[in-house]
Amino acid sequence: QLVESGGGSVQDGGSLRLSCVVSGFSVGSYCMGWFRQAPGKEREGVASIHTGVGSTYYADSVKGRFTISLDNPNFAKNTVYLQMDSLKPEDSGVYFCAAAYGRVVSSGLANSEYNYWGQGTQVTVS
Repeated sequence: QLVESGGGSVQDGGSLRLSCVVSGFSVGSYCMGWFRQAPGKEREGVASIHTGVGSTYYADSVKGRFTISLDNPNFAKNTVYLQMDSLKPEDSGVYFCAAAYGRVVSSGLANSEYNYWGQGTQVTVS
């Protein structure tokens, strides 16, 4: 189970930190990702983190502004975070946490790479 929180309304240039609490498996075991979906648009990958290989990937639109991370040490809270800074109106949408449970992924920015999803949390930037 994946449960997101931390969404809300913020002004242009503001910051938010999203959290995704995972139950049933360790966030350190599989690729974890954040996606977003704006009204009338397809869900798109925002960021992913591959603990096993120690790498992160970001969509070009959020590079330098968003940071994905896991809680430390030893994933005690089993939580994935998305720190979002310098937010823009085009960042608005429903943000989803996802897990590629038992899967080998590439960049981790494609919907098809994930098999577990949270319910989403709304982010509005104005």
